[in-house]
Amino acid sequence: MGSKMRAFFALIAVACVRASPPNFVLIFADDLGYGDLGCFGHPSSLTPNLDRLAANGLRFTDFYVTSPVCSPSRAALLTGRYQTRSGIYPGVLYPSSRGGLPLNETTIAEVLKSKGYSTAMVGKWHLGVGANGTYLPTRQGFDNYLGIPYSHDQGPCQNLTCFPPDVKCFGRCDQGVVTVPLMLGETIKQQPADFLKIEKAYGDFASQFIRVAAQNERPFFLYYPSHHTHYPQYAGEEYAGKSLRGPFGDALMEFDGTIGKILQTLMETDVINNTLVFFTGDNGPELMRRSRGGNSGLLKCGKGTTYEGGMREPAVAYWPGFIQPGVTHALSSSLDILPTFAKLAGASLPEVQLDGVEMTNILFNLGPSKRETMFYYPTNPSEEYSVFAVRWGKYKAHYYTRGATHSETTPDQDCSLFAFQKYHDPPLLFDLEADPSENYNLTGPDWDPVRMQITVLKEQFEATMVFGESEIGKGEDPTLQPCCTPDCSPKPDCCRCKSEL
Repeated sequence: MGSKMRAFFALIAVACVRASPPNFVLIFADDLGYGDLGCFGHPSSLTPNLDRLAANGLRFTDFYVTSPVCSPSRAALLTGRYQTRSGIYPGVLYPSSRGGLPLNETTIAEVLKSKGYSTAMVGKWHLGVGANGTYLPTRQGFDNYLGIPYSHDQGPCQNLTCFPPDVKCFGRCDQGVVTVPLMLGETIKQQPADFLKIEKAYGDFASQFIRVAAQNERPFFLYYPSHHTHYPQYAGEEYAGKSLRGPFGDALMEFDGTIGKILQTLMETDVINNTLVFFTGDNGPELMRRSRGGNSGLLKCGKGTTYEGGMREPAVAYWPGFIQPGVTHALSSSLDILPTFAKLAGASLPEVQLDGVEMTNILFNLGPSKRETMFYYPTNPSEEYSVFAVRWGKYKAHYYTRGATHSETTPDQDCSLFAFQKYHDPPLLFDLEADPSENYNLTGPDWDPVRMQITVLKEQFEATMVFGESEIGKGEDPTLQPCCTPDCSPKPDCCRCKSEL
């Protein structure tokens, strides 16, 4: 399609936004690798709905998250700010964490609510619970919430059923804490959550939310951060044993099925042509789980590392009639979703230092990105070491490298836990267009100007970075663990209840 036609579609999109604010559906996978989807090259993944989104939407090849682990990546997605600013570091939040996403941070949901949007979240929160639910989604701009407030492996799972009829979950998950709760709003409905039925409940909840918003003619924002495909994998009767990839494939297929249900509801309510659907994931695959841990494709290493496999994610944007099918190599990030949604909704941006840039030129024109750089923070960022790596255009410089437990078991020794932190002077330099696997360090004086320019950009960025107080550094209090029977004893084993949704 020519540039004039793309510009025409862009004008139509802007006019449409002015006449009728678009709806937004944001889908966020968990521990999904760059190479896990059929539309990104996996030969045996069965994901017909995601493949359809990619075939009829815009597929991103160079899309990044801000952290190789869960909580910080989610904080950056929802705020458009690196996690170092909001204090969601080091590592992740736990059931008994005192901290959480600070309430003075502005989420996508809060931005859109200012323009009259109805908001809902279904799935994995992982940005804190706190005393009396201080940090739950309902306190962060979401009108409706159904989900597990943290990762579904953060509670004992060895006696839970992950596949029918009664196949126990693989592994033991976290011990000495309460079993994972399923919450509706701020009320625990099940503890432990029923993994065989939870995804159907999520699909029903999302569909009902869309139907009510459409019936009331209100614009809506649906955020669906799935538990799939994080360990331990699970799937209900409809998908168990149906894939070609074993338990991981079954979980991925169930995730895809929920996406299909959401898309079907958008069509049935006649709002699909006024809805932007955006899909991506939180971080790379947990390679230590072997075939149960996902695949980073041709990218190096995975979860827990600042190599490409840890922070480069599959991404797709879909909006029938406005986003033309295609592929973009424009540098983009989860940071860019908040400013993009805000612009399309006609909402004001938060009056804080944002790290995201809006992507409408990419979405509607297949044009270049406003983003010139991407900064890679490790799981435990600090002012002492700061940024581990920087991407500028097609070049990436590593100032520090190290492996991670999450990326164990691969033949590449750089991914191993025993690949200890190493400082590189001069920094390693890779051309990610010619060498996306980061195999061939560019050496010699011809590359010095590139290294120098990246170092200048790194120093300029670091000068603007003000580290927020670490929310995870506030520690833990076991009495904060969610319990449906708070007065029971002895804890944590007594925290059990079950009700139908």
